[in-house]
Amino acid sequence: MKINWGTGIVIAFALFMSFILFFVFNVQSNSKYDNELVVEEYYKKEIVAQQDLDREQNAYDLSTKVIIKTTAEGISIDFPADFEYENIKGIVSLYRPSNQKLDFEIPISLSSSHLLIPKSNLVGGRWDITIDWNYKDKKYLSKELVYFHQ
Repeated sequence: MKINWGTGIVIAFALFMSFILFFVFNVQSNSKYDNELVVEEYYKKEIVAQQDLDREQNAYDLSTKVIIKTTAEGISIDFPADFEYENIKGIVSLYRPSNQKLDFEIPISLSSSHLLIPKSNLVGGRWDITIDWNYKDKKYLSKELVYFHQ
């Protein structure tokens, strides 16, 4: 039996589609591949985007900015020294792009003008740090990308 070129093209398309479908099903069903969203409730976060921009502008307009740096003990966050540290409230969110299970939040409770995130809570690599804080009813948002080395 001879196969003409039309039949060959149909067979090639069928094989190609089978090949692609095999990989699609394999990736969707295998737990080794992580198919999670980057951020939970993505659309709810987009609704408050303008408020975030306003809070970021407030943080940018400060004469003394929030300083985030890595130290031997972990990650240090220094708030403006001219602020009364007792009145600074908020949350520090640490986001790990490569693994959502490592994400965590720390409430801001200061005994001085700086906050230390101990290295025991961190693994080496990239961390996106978001500080959502307020001081005397004015809201601020500071963001920074940090590479932490163990």
